[in-house]
Amino acid sequence: QVQLVESGGGLVESGGSLTLSCACSGCTFSRYAMGWFRQAPGKEREFVAALSWTGLSTYYADSVKGRFTISRDNRKNMVYLQMNSVELEDTAVYSCAAKRGIMSTLYDENEYWGQGTQVTISS
Repeated sequence: QVQLVESGGGLVESGGSLTLSCACSGCTFSRYAMGWFRQAPGKEREFVAALSWTGLSTYYADSVKGRFTISRDNRKNMVYLQMNSVELEDTAVYSCAAKRGIMSTLYDENEYWGQGTQVTISS
């Protein structure tokens, strides 16, 4: 059974950096596109970033482009989200997702999801 577990969330000051990790177990990791989504209090869940199974193709939400970087290590079955120059608006629960083929920017169209990790940005 595929299981995704996020880690690395916490409290960070505006302008700072944070790296989130997501471990995939029970999957042939290299066959999955991976992505990150987030949900802020009182808001809809939104797409953040995605990465192809090869790691060669990435795409980002406009709101994080140039600040966040998604990467993966297929040997470790891990996907990461490096968050730089964080802003108050980045406060949310961040979840990773997996999908064979191409990651969908619509959360529910993917195959597997983690429980999420809280990221809180302070001023």
